[in-house]
Amino acid sequence: MRVDEYTTIWNHIAVKISDIRHIRMNDGEVMEGYRLPASCFIYSTRGSASVALNDVTHQAEPFYLLHGAKGMRLDIEAKEAFHYYLLFYRTTLVFSRWKEIGRLLERSNPFNMQYGFRPDEPLGLYSCLSSLECAWKNGDKLGRIQATGLFYQFVHELLWLLKNNEGKLVKPDFVTIATRYMHDHYQDVITLQSLAEQLNYSVRHLAVSFKQQIGISPIEYLIRIRISHACKLLVETDASLREIASQVGYPDVYYFSRIFKKQTGLSPARYQTQERQQPGAKDRPFIVSELHIGTKRTLRYTNRGNDNHYQYNAGGSIYMKRNSKSAILLSMLISLTVVLSACMSGGGAGNSTNSAAITPSASPTAVVENAITNKTTVRVISTEKGDVEVPLNPKRVVVMYLIGDIAALGIKPVGISEIYEGAAFTEHLADADSLGPEYEVNPESVMAMKPDLIIVATEFTYDKLKSIAPTVYVPYDKLTTEQRIEMLGKVFGKEQEAKALLEDFQSKVEASKQKLKEAGLMDKTVTILEGGAKEMFVTQSTHFGRGSQVLYEYLGMKAPDIIQKNMNASETEAGKSVSMEVLPEYAGDFVVRSSWEGMDDLSNNNIWNSIDAVKAGRVIEAEFGLFFYTDPLSLNKQLDVLAEKMLETAGK
Repeated sequence: MRVDEYTTIWNHIAVKISDIRHIRMNDGEVMEGYRLPASCFIYSTRGSASVALNDVTHQAEPFYLLHGAKGMRLDIEAKEAFHYYLLFYRTTLVFSRWKEIGRLLERSNPFNMQYGFRPDEPLGLYSCLSSLECAWKNGDKLGRIQATGLFYQFVHELLWLLKNNEGKLVKPDFVTIATRYMHDHYQDVITLQSLAEQLNYSVRHLAVSFKQQIGISPIEYLIRIRISHACKLLVETDASLREIASQVGYPDVYYFSRIFKKQTGLSPARYQTQERQQPGAKDRPFIVSELHIGTKRTLRYTNRGNDNHYQYNAGGSIYMKRNSKSAILLSMLISLTVVLSACMSGGGAGNSTNSAAITPSASPTAVVENAITNKTTVRVISTEKGDVEVPLNPKRVVVMYLIGDIAALGIKPVGISEIYEGAAFTEHLADADSLGPEYEVNPESVMAMKPDLIIVATEFTYDKLKSIAPTVYVPYDKLTTEQRIEMLGKVFGKEQEAKALLEDFQSKVEASKQKLKEAGLMDKTVTILEGGAKEMFVTQSTHFGRGSQVLYEYLGMKAPDIIQKNMNASETEAGKSVSMEVLPEYAGDFVVRSSWEGMDDLSNNNIWNSIDAVKAGRVIEAEFGLFFYTDPLSLNKQLDVLAEKMLETAGK
């Protein structure tokens, strides 16, 4: 901390006291897990205790001053009778010199910082706090004004003491805290932004400082922790690949396999085979030390309309909620962007879980004329989040997840979330920059692209990006493919193109149905599987992706009775996992199996080879990247592959 910079920042801050408390703890008394509701000064006046903020322990003797930030966890263990003050406060930046102060806050935000020291002359602080407590307890308006004045007197005393005691400051190494946090929480969804929020630092400061000290980025470090655990589980347990992926924080087994091979050079299955053949494999160290295999909340598939993601049971979302907000600077920049752009109006319309209530045809659009030029400049789109004014001809579109949908309409985005290899729409994205996985999107990266329109598929992403530019929320988990395309057609003024796109696809479906009927295949059953040698996930939904929409909805084919009777029986379950021993009971006349590099090889599996469809050569390998999505481009290619492969086997 640079005290001169700290002083400059305080001169441009308006402060509001939240509360002051004088607390007395008995010998041996313990307080655990208290989350600070605001920035806080902790000042001991008597006795001693171990005081921990976010697991960083300070030995508090009389007149020890400690500062903590909102959301930090406070634990206190009194070694003897321990008395201390808690002074909570909130700050607001005065914008007279916001650029200069903003730069200081980005480099080192004192209100989000943890530090502690025992000043040489401590009684001045005690006098301020004692008087402040009395004024605050009066409760009337004059008392609160007096308390605010005393707070500034306290800050003045603090700054003077900091200047004279700077060498005594105890400041935890936040990079060390970050690595410890990742070791403890690697199973959770962690993004660079959420990690910065947890530590109360700016994203940029965390990224730069971490790489300077560790040599790699925080996310790369997290990946190495996760892969280390995965290596250990692969060698020492017989857990399935899906279970291991879930255990180490990857809800998508395909994505896990890609990351694993990128880190180790081998697929998980090949790594397991190779390592188990080596003597003493279990005794060799892994990539990162200090590993701890803990329990993990179970991840399960969810259907929820046509959602084909994995999600946590708790709340149906893979995104972890945080206790602290993002850094003040980012909030300033986003707020300023809103003021300057003046291009979006809010207003929630409530959350409906009934897809029929969100039919895009019930969402009118309007065109707004510029009062000066009398030329149309924006189009008003009615969404679940309220009316949004979008540019009439957007030039810089950023799209999260719904990439295939807008590619099908001929839109060329400048920024996109990460897509799987083999996706049908890859060739349409030559000029688009990747922003990484949707759930890790960094608002600063999006802002740097200077978008004039943002398309998102989840409320989580909407909340992160809505203040940057006009943002249209297209609820993927509530709308069918047809409804999404119709809605996006209105967003981009391509209603006729959207209609033609859907009609052409439906004509293609009818032609395929006729060919399959003529080949005597329409009454055949189809099973969609995903998994390996220990278990398979059996799809029992018409909207799970993996070819389910094409086969079960558009072509109207059936699954075996044991699956068909549960088809769409649950709004949240898209299928279930079954052991290899009972898999033959679920196998239909055709088997569609999701495939990816590194998947388990079943060519020598006796149970797999006993299935009639396998023996007859009626197994269709569905490339994961192609069959994951449900946009028109993907559905068209999926239809081509499935119809062609089934027709090839006619008569077998």
